[in-house]
Amino acid sequence: MITVAKDQELRVVLDKSELHNLVLTYCRACDRRDYTLLRSLYHDDAIDDHGDMFCGSADDFVAWLPGVLGSFDATVHSISNALFIVEGNKAEGEIYTQAYHRTPAPDAQEIIIGGRYLDRYERRGGVWRFIHRSLACDWCDVRPVDMRVYEQFAAGAPRGRTDNTDPSYQLLMLAGMKK
Repeated sequence: MITVAKDQELRVVLDKSELHNLVLTYCRACDRRDYTLLRSLYHDDAIDDHGDMFCGSADDFVAWLPGVLGSFDATVHSISNALFIVEGNKAEGEIYTQAYHRTPAPDAQEIIIGGRYLDRYERRGGVWRFIHRSLACDWCDVRPVDMRVYEQFAAGAPRGRTDNTDPSYQLLMLAGMKK
């Protein structure tokens, strides 16, 4: 027999899993430039705060982002440590991230930012979404890309794309990504 306390513990575990999926989906939406998916991750009254780069509503963030991400040939937003605190229909998260950005050739550069997303989430209508997302930048590295070495290591691998022509849309049917 499952006790009320065990039911509550299980609910928190499920909530943390849903929140982790939310932050991972954010990364995918940014890197595949899926702005419809990205917008769906925020409540209508949410705020996104990327410091002096951007601070405003979710709608304004999603409208601003294509101009920024459009200047990169590739981005990879990665999550490592993810600490969530859940209290009922509200939660907070400290999410460690590394965000890789590669500018176009011929003078390609890699810009790698390490930091943390400091998030607040709310569950409304049974769905967790961002209510406030802010970025704390801990470090940054900028370096030139040796395109010859890049081409050598990437030889034979399908090229990642920043849109729905990315190989994941053709190959990952179980994830619902195949169009």
